[in-house]
Amino acid sequence: MTTGHGSTVDGVLRRSARRTPARVAVEYRDRTWTYGELDTAVSRAASVLLDEGLSPGDRVGAYGHNSDAYLIAFLACARAGLVHVPVNQNLTGDDLAYVVGQSGSTLVLTDPGLAARLPAGTRALPLRDAEGSLLARLASAPAYDGPEPGAEDLVQLLYTSGTTALPKGAMMTHRALVHEYRSAITALDLGAGDRPVHALPLYHSAQTHVFLLPYLAVGATNIVLDAPDGDRLFDLIEAGRVDSLFAPPTVWIGLANRADFATRDLGGLRKAYYGASIMPVPVLERLRARLPHLAFYNCFGQSEIGPLATVLGPDEHEGRMDSCGRPVLFVDARVVDEDGKDVPDGTPGEVVYRSPQLCEGYWDKPEETEAAFRDGWFHSGDLAVRDAEGYYTIVDRVKDVINSGGVLVASRQVEDALYAHEAVAEAAVIGLPDERWIEAVTAVVVPRGEVTEDELIAHAREKLAAFKAPKHIRFVDALPRNASGKILKRELRDRFTRS
Repeated sequence: MTTGHGSTVDGVLRRSARRTPARVAVEYRDRTWTYGELDTAVSRAASVLLDEGLSPGDRVGAYGHNSDAYLIAFLACARAGLVHVPVNQNLTGDDLAYVVGQSGSTLVLTDPGLAARLPAGTRALPLRDAEGSLLARLASAPAYDGPEPGAEDLVQLLYTSGTTALPKGAMMTHRALVHEYRSAITALDLGAGDRPVHALPLYHSAQTHVFLLPYLAVGATNIVLDAPDGDRLFDLIEAGRVDSLFAPPTVWIGLANRADFATRDLGGLRKAYYGASIMPVPVLERLRARLPHLAFYNCFGQSEIGPLATVLGPDEHEGRMDSCGRPVLFVDARVVDEDGKDVPDGTPGEVVYRSPQLCEGYWDKPEETEAAFRDGWFHSGDLAVRDAEGYYTIVDRVKDVINSGGVLVASRQVEDALYAHEAVAEAAVIGLPDERWIEAVTAVVVPRGEVTEDELIAHAREKLAAFKAPKHIRFVDALPRNASGKILKRELRDRFTRS
């Protein structure tokens, strides 16, 4: 079973601990862990988990907020051959029960304040801040001395966002994630001298597998925050403690809309990474104008590929800010039609991937696996165009394209037009059933200031062909989003179809 440390998630930490044992690996609140201390803690945590009666291959749920204990638990699962199941800490009721039950999690690691939400009869172990917690038991636990996992062993079930259907557990192997780490390090210029802050929830694959674990691999010092709090982020940047930040567009939009965005000293930030959902071009233009010194990277992908698939680097933004870039080191991509045949450059089609980063399929969902993995390629569900230089631009999710009077309209183009209006804080464009148009282009808008439906429709008509402009505007206080910041258009369609 032993394969050596080079091809396992556990090996990422082991190598860095050997190279730089005294360097600080993680800071969380008032606790600091060197690489050597973190490696020791992970080894002892692996023993604690096995002492709970778990065996290699068992699924272990992780239902907690960001913390050092959450990270230690994931790495301990990887070391002991357990399958880690990160669970969105915002899930409750049937949604929570579905993920815990569908994954077959034998034990759920959780924060004390969340334990009461778990389904009745669930075995739970507190991660921290409680007597008998995983963190509290480290001092007396022995070091793990069992076998190493194999590169082909499962290490994690990454549940998809579930924006259109029930979430599916993407089965990730050690080999797949390690390949993805190498792709991330290369494409995103991650180095030991960087000072990254990790504020997005750690159950989210982008924060953990595109940034935190690759940064542990190169030996950087990582600050973990409870949440992406604007005051805390700005304070850390001004103090010179961090110079690298990843956030989804919803967080960048929130930072850009702050009253102090124009006055805080953000000169210490060197790298700005965005992804997890599509960044509106007008917002990106505002950010680049305010922070011209920053190196911006667009990171695009999805859970099934680990999740990084394409990157648009800092030197590639000019003239193509709507692009998600080109495939990373270990990813091949194509744009195909409904029959799986390549389409010419500039023609919309579905993006398909082939990569050692890909998952092994969906946990206990053979039909969904067969539908997504065909002829050696994974079908992403993203509609895109590729240009002659190999740059990809995501047009829409295939299921979100609007059929307006028999003509297909991509919601992203309409959203970008609306974001160019100063009174639009956020926008989502959907198609609603309509007797005349089949689907009426409808914009759901969070305003910032006074604006009317007629004004926004007129604004859109100035920038778009008439058939693409919204037929209706619906004003709301907030847009429904999943944990990664993706707008839940299914909820919007259901809500406004009923109304």
